[in-house]
Amino acid sequence: MAQMHDKILIVDFGSQVTQLIARRVREEGVYSEVVPFQKAAEAIRTMKPKGVILSGGPESVTADSSPRAPQELFDTGLPVFGICYGQQTMAAQLGGQVEGGHHSEFGRAEIEIFSESPLFQGVWHVGKKYPVWMSHGDRVTKLPEGFEVLAASENAPFAVVADEKHKFYGVQFHPEVVHTPQGAQLIRNFVRDIAGCKGDWTMKAFREEAIERIRAQVGKGKVICGLSGGVDSAVAAVLIHEAIGDQLTCVFVDHGLLRASEAEQVVSLFRDHYNIPLVHVQAQDLFIGSLEGVSDPEVKRKTIGKLFIDVFDEEAKKIGGADFLAQGTLYPDVIESVSFTGGPSVTIKSHHNVGGLPERMKMKLVEPLRELFKDEVRVLGRELGLPEAFVGRHPFPGPGLAIRVPGTITREKLDILRKADAIYLEEIRNAGLYDEIWQAFAVLLPVKTVGVMGDGRTYDHVCALRAVTSVDGMTADFYPFDMNFLGRVATRIINEVKGINRVTYDITSKPPGTIEWE
Repeated sequence: MAQMHDKILIVDFGSQVTQLIARRVREEGVYSEVVPFQKAAEAIRTMKPKGVILSGGPESVTADSSPRAPQELFDTGLPVFGICYGQQTMAAQLGGQVEGGHHSEFGRAEIEIFSESPLFQGVWHVGKKYPVWMSHGDRVTKLPEGFEVLAASENAPFAVVADEKHKFYGVQFHPEVVHTPQGAQLIRNFVRDIAGCKGDWTMKAFREEAIERIRAQVGKGKVICGLSGGVDSAVAAVLIHEAIGDQLTCVFVDHGLLRASEAEQVVSLFRDHYNIPLVHVQAQDLFIGSLEGVSDPEVKRKTIGKLFIDVFDEEAKKIGGADFLAQGTLYPDVIESVSFTGGPSVTIKSHHNVGGLPERMKMKLVEPLRELFKDEVRVLGRELGLPEAFVGRHPFPGPGLAIRVPGTITREKLDILRKADAIYLEEIRNAGLYDEIWQAFAVLLPVKTVGVMGDGRTYDHVCALRAVTSVDGMTADFYPFDMNFLGRVATRIINEVKGINRVTYDITSKPPGTIEWE
């Protein structure tokens, strides 16, 4: 934990976008930490935050067994900011009333501002209307004593409420998502002005503190780090090497599911640029053979995850044993891989070993990036001196091309997809669009179509192209390519990749949601 910095505690009630609150807080240079509601009372005592934010969540405050904030929180004198479910439970716990059965609001809405408030300073003005992102079925119907209404929407009469004396604020919408345009500024006002945080937490500070934590955790032990080819594991490896030097051995598993030239790039970076001990495992036959005949994406993920662990375990024995396994788990991986609160929040990802390693392994996990978002990892990578071409790479999920070949996997399909994907990314770079796009990739669809090429009929695969913009890795919108670009890419793929006779562009958006292709 960042001991020397002002801190904001975020109490998690199971929302899939709770980590976006943490991200918004950190954008203001303030350290934030998320804890499940069951551990909030202890966290208040140990963390000593300057303010507390209560997250949204999927449950109903009207249910007897629904989660609550620790009651003592409201007696600490700390400023409290309740979001959606957080607003509702705060209102209910302080003597107000919440009811279900009213008209729900999901998606964009407008709120009208009734009163001035420190929460709105420099952002919203009395008498004006502003767009927000709603997601609620229940709503507050009676305010606790001392609260007043600051803003309302058509279906949320208490859209923003406050007890200014005690610095308690509640909003029915989600300021943390990008779909509430001024939401980040509201969070800034709470964190910097109302809670009084200085904003002195930087990635340089995180680097220094992470190194201390790694040294304290590892001691004299040996660590192996699993490299996947992506930026996350690369940054984790360089950070750990800076902390413990030759106690670290990197293991790069070439599983045959990588993008074009990816293996060569990873090996060159770590052996030539950083001189970090690296074991290059050729495991294409093992992985592709184990995936033969498998079409279910969940089975693919779990098969790949198990094989990774088996390979790491075997390589650890070859170097005389290792005490720790390091991996580049990020905070979105944690949220999406487990039901963080023990409640009904949905498990999305399953290929990260965020819940711990199998008992048969004698190693413990080292995950120095577990609290960071993708954009923060890139900043840390630059802080550590990684080449920009590597730091700025688009995300590439652990299962690799396995989930970009829906249905069964064959070497032939992987080769076709790899070539199409390389052409797509090359054209994106040539057009100067790579850094505008958060993630772009090709997918080989599990269908074939009849086509005519020259004077002959073909029966070949369909390739789908996807490109999304995102600022947080949790919400995404499709990138609006012009038709000339798409036509150029499609023509190249059809002409240069044997096995594809049709190309389509995917324009789905996911606000909020995962951005991987299943």
